[in-house]
Amino acid sequence: EVQLVESGGGLVQPGGSLRLSCAASGFTFSASPMNWVRQAPGKGLEWVSNIGSGGTTGYADSVKGRFTISRDNAKNTLYLQMNSLKIEDTAVYHCAAGWNGVVAGAARGQGTQVTVSS
Repeated sequence: EVQLVESGGGLVQPGGSLRLSCAASGFTFSASPMNWVRQAPGKGLEWVSNIGSGGTTGYADSVKGRFTISRDNAKNTLYLQMNSLKIEDTAVYHCAAGWNGVVAGAARGQGTQVTVSS
């Protein structure tokens, strides 16, 4: 059974930083592309970033240059370093297996809340 457990969310001021983690189990993490998606209040899921098994990365235009995705295959853990946070980054962040966790049927974790507010 695929299990994805996010952590690291919280309340931060605009311009601040957070690092999200996602502990994965139940599948061959090292061989799987992984991604982060988010859901802001009252909105649908939005793809944020992905990373291939070989380390190739992709970012949504809204976070490019501010967020960095990475993975530690020895620890079966996915990360998202978020810098220069903006109020519009406020959302529940989910990690997901595959290239895009927005697609129907994607395996996603329960999420971690990120709130950017002054």
